[in-house]
Amino acid sequence: MLFVEPRFLPFFLVAFGIYWLARGQDTRKAWLLICSYAFYAAWDYRFLSLIFVSTAVDFCVGLGLARTDNPAQRKRLVITSLAVNLGILGVFKYFDFFAGSLAELLGLLGVPVNRTTLEIVLPLGISFYTFQTLSYSLDLYRRRIEVCRKPLDFALFVAFFPQLVAGPIVRAGNFLPQLQRRAELRDVQIRSCLVLFFVGFFKKACISDNLSPYVDAYFASPGAFDAPSGALAVVLYSIQIYCDFSGYSDMAIACAGLLGFHIPKNFDFPYFATDIAGFWRRWHISLSSWMRDYVYIPLGGNRYGALLTSRNLFLTMVISGLWHGAAWNFVVWGCFHGAGIILHRALPTGTTNPSFAVRGMKWLGTYAFVLVGWVLFRSADLATSGQILADVLFLSGGGGAHLHSGLWLLPAGLAGLHALARRGAGRRAFVSLPPAVFALVYGAAFGIAITLANASYQPFIYFQF
Repeated sequence: MLFVEPRFLPFFLVAFGIYWLARGQDTRKAWLLICSYAFYAAWDYRFLSLIFVSTAVDFCVGLGLARTDNPAQRKRLVITSLAVNLGILGVFKYFDFFAGSLAELLGLLGVPVNRTTLEIVLPLGISFYTFQTLSYSLDLYRRRIEVCRKPLDFALFVAFFPQLVAGPIVRAGNFLPQLQRRAELRDVQIRSCLVLFFVGFFKKACISDNLSPYVDAYFASPGAFDAPSGALAVVLYSIQIYCDFSGYSDMAIACAGLLGFHIPKNFDFPYFATDIAGFWRRWHISLSSWMRDYVYIPLGGNRYGALLTSRNLFLTMVISGLWHGAAWNFVVWGCFHGAGIILHRALPTGTTNPSFAVRGMKWLGTYAFVLVGWVLFRSADLATSGQILADVLFLSGGGGAHLHSGLWLLPAGLAGLHALARRGAGRRAFVSLPPAVFALVYGAAFGIAITLANASYQPFIYFQF
């Protein structure tokens, strides 16, 4: 079920209405859990079993960690959590990739081998909820949070439907305490949530989905297009993936907010970053912070000198790339960004108050770097990535097809809107309208958005991860 599908509206209205009408807090939580499982089952009910396994294992691991101070026992418990969560992820997401890569390597070495694949459908959101449950066990092991002793609370933490299938990745320390209090509808900032949902809907349905045909056409056959069309397609993809994923995050945060829950933001205008490290502090914040806390810092962080710090940064970004997909182009994408962050750290910091021209050059260089990365990310394989980069960078694209040059006006216009949105004045003015005027304007805006939306809704890009 997609947030932009017509069937989501009645689903959410029923979930919202019964939730706020229920008196008891446990009744509310039970209702949300039922809704969350129904939301996931609308895609494929069979894979609910994986969520049940992750939930049961980490809940029991948590109880075990709370009962013992024995270091060996605690280590065995957290290793159990790691083995189960990463094992599930490995089988369903990475088995075919590693098995295929090994078979190809052995073939190059002259060793005949029969390639074995499972060909299993990737369960929706598996990378998100496994990281979420795993962080709970790790935080308990480090004694950073209190154990959850209520199965209902923990199950809802894992399966909460607004962010279940594509994040943001929520930490137990943030979410579980919210289940202890009984929220009141009068405390919910309904207008702000509605505006945020509209912004997310517009990004996804009106911008990302409408760009999809152009981007898909180019990346399906880049050799058929000329070089300017290649450059345009890459820029359009940068807009598509941002509007798609940040749009999902906006709608997820808004839906959670309407139910009285706070979920931290996942994007902070990443394309305004003036260095690659800043980009990663603004893009997919919940994953970046997860990788920092559970991969980079345990590897040693920046505690053991420049060389090991660079190693830790590089390995963290490689793992981040592999998290995104079981293919070599994602691994190379992670290596590319890891090298970029290391290079950024090695360069002089410059003045604390650079001129407008210097900031502009730094922004342009950062955005160009990100665009090269998006080619690796979006292409079907590394060979296609190489072809696209050669065509665009060396103006060697010889195909006769082209994308309409008028599409270049879209990035310029959206950049202006993005800059205005960063100031937030329009949103604040919208929220502060009188109730009747707000309802009228909101209804009209949504009506216009629906007419602009692509008739065939596209799955969210990050569903594949």
